[in-house]
Amino acid sequence: MITFYTRQNCPLCDEAKMMLELVREDFPFEYEEVDIESDDAIHEKYMLMIPVIEKDGKVVIYGNIGYIELLEALEF
Repeated sequence: MITFYTRQNCPLCDEAKMMLELVREDFPFEYEEVDIESDDAIHEKYMLMIPVIEKDGKVVIYGNIGYIELLEALEF
């Protein structure tokens, strides 16, 4: 399971989402998008790290996310 932590008005999050979609074109997978502002605990945990991508409950990449880095982090 892949979870994408984001929030509104976050340019890095928008770019990371675009990278997720590009990787999905080559390696189909599903992911859940979670707005960190919807949960106080998640917000406190990730507010300085977003965007954050978790795979199977473990953070695999965060911050400035590029295509190659994302591909390697997700281990396709």
